[in-house]
Amino acid sequence: MKPTLYGLLGLALSLGAQPALAQQQVRYQLSFPNAVHHEAEINVSFSDIQTDTLKVLMPRSSPGRYAIHEFAKNVYNVRASNAQGQPLQLLRLNTSEWAVLGHDGSASISYTLFADHADGTYAGVDETHAHLNAPASLMYARGFEEAPAYVTFHIPEGSNWKVATQLRQEEGNTYFAPNFQYLMDSPTELSDFDFAEWTVHDGGKPKTIQVALHHQGTQEQFQEYVDHTKAIVAEQQAVFGQLPDFDFGRYTFIGCYMPQAAGDGMEHRNSTILTSSRPLASAMGPLLNTVSHEFFHAWNVERIRPQSLEPFNFQEANMSEALWLAEGFTSYYGDLTMTRSGIYDLKKYASDLAGDLNYVLLSPGRQYHSLVEMSRQAPFVDAARSVDPVNRHNTFISYYTYGSMLGLALDMTLRQQYDKTLDDFMQALWLKYGVPEKPYSMANVQETLAAVSGDAAFAKRFFEQSVFGSALPDYAPLLAGVGLELRKAKPGEATLGQLYLDYKDEGAVIRNGTYVGSEAYKAGLERGDVLLTLDGRKIRKEKDLQKALKNRKPGESMALTYSRLGQPRQATLVLEEVQTLEVVPFESIGKQLTPEIEARRAAWLGSKAK
Repeated sequence: MKPTLYGLLGLALSLGAQPALAQQQVRYQLSFPNAVHHEAEINVSFSDIQTDTLKVLMPRSSPGRYAIHEFAKNVYNVRASNAQGQPLQLLRLNTSEWAVLGHDGSASISYTLFADHADGTYAGVDETHAHLNAPASLMYARGFEEAPAYVTFHIPEGSNWKVATQLRQEEGNTYFAPNFQYLMDSPTELSDFDFAEWTVHDGGKPKTIQVALHHQGTQEQFQEYVDHTKAIVAEQQAVFGQLPDFDFGRYTFIGCYMPQAAGDGMEHRNSTILTSSRPLASAMGPLLNTVSHEFFHAWNVERIRPQSLEPFNFQEANMSEALWLAEGFTSYYGDLTMTRSGIYDLKKYASDLAGDLNYVLLSPGRQYHSLVEMSRQAPFVDAARSVDPVNRHNTFISYYTYGSMLGLALDMTLRQQYDKTLDDFMQALWLKYGVPEKPYSMANVQETLAAVSGDAAFAKRFFEQSVFGSALPDYAPLLAGVGLELRKAKPGEATLGQLYLDYKDEGAVIRNGTYVGSEAYKAGLERGDVLLTLDGRKIRKEKDLQKALKNRKPGESMALTYSRLGQPRQATLVLEEVQTLEVVPFESIGKQLTPEIEARRAAWLGSKAK
């Protein structure tokens, strides 16, 4: 997710730069003479410096992420010079900021960047490619936030590298950004990638969609990927009634599916970065699901943006109460689009819904935080790094999945009670806040729901109970309205609860923290405990546990011995019923699929693209 402040971006793009800043520019030169060892050499020059001291910074956070990442840790050999190449005094002020003294109105900074993590947040350089997230790669200067930036990529000799980026091509391998925010929002892939593009005529305007994919698959697999991406674009265009007006008239899917890549997807204003170590041959569906999620962001968060993330702060963590909508509803539509476009069938979609509902409904996190507070946890969880154990299995539910399942509930409610849809709601947000790019508040979103449903009391209750509160509706009747049954997958079957066990010679080691309210939690069991025996039976293999539980019923008690920190202990454990839920189509379990239900399901899951 990546919001930034673009109020005058259209003007800046059309003019190239504001007239008052015509002489103030930033120019980057990037080369890769030591790519095999993951290094890039970067030089950035600043002209028409307005202050005696030039303060240069490395970003500490990245659009679409909310935590601090300290990108300066991968920067070294930092030097400053004037236009004649003479050294300038350089002082390090803190972890991410340097001061350049003695300049004559212009100065250059050069440095080495170590980059060995190709994903949506960091950078990766090797002999096959340079995968660059701008905040992880590029220094910037205070006072140059509105200055145009030019970036020149020096392609290694003998390589077939090309450039994929949302930046505007100027000449050769030099690219343009109208200002700092746009530059930081513009990732780049340099490699020998496969490329395809097509034109969508949208409201009389031609808009170019591009796919640049660095991968090891076949041309046939690439073409299949492109064909499915075209279908995804068409389905999501149908939700909003139009594509966004992409800057420079194009949108670029930038993919890197290579063994050295880390799985990720990151949206940007006119592009997305898609990374995975999994190949097209074995992961076409999941990879396209990320495509679907990230492209929906072109509307929801890139242009329909929350006030709380305006403007994006590159030196601090960024927190918002709105990620349940920005990310959660996007997740809902990412999955829904896969079905509407025919990539996933009903059985697959229902199975995925079951997985999400199990996570949201069976996790204890709603006892601790409302949905807006889950959103505010993003700086602690969204690619944030820590070494100490946390209690998030008890206190946190991802705003991606939690928000997605709230989107499901709202969609079903609007369809079955108000003859409206979540598509109507998203289109209303688009027209009121996305097209004019007017950042929204939570009050604005509630007002929009009231207008779409025609029921202000419902909208108020929905926000009070399910957004600012932790209540969720009964999903069973909502799903029954579209011919899906939500039920327990293994009713009456006994279990120790949600314990993840590693079986070893000495016993079964509990890998996860136990869940608040579970019988294992009540019995005092915790992560790292070694289960030794159940009613005298040694537990060394999964089949040992299965034998111990055979013919047992939920509610029965079993004597347990276990080891903690090398010391033997005893407890009594009450068996639970398996709580896992499943979602199954009516027709697969012999239930009647009436014409009304069938029509409602088709209106929900059927293609909307013309």
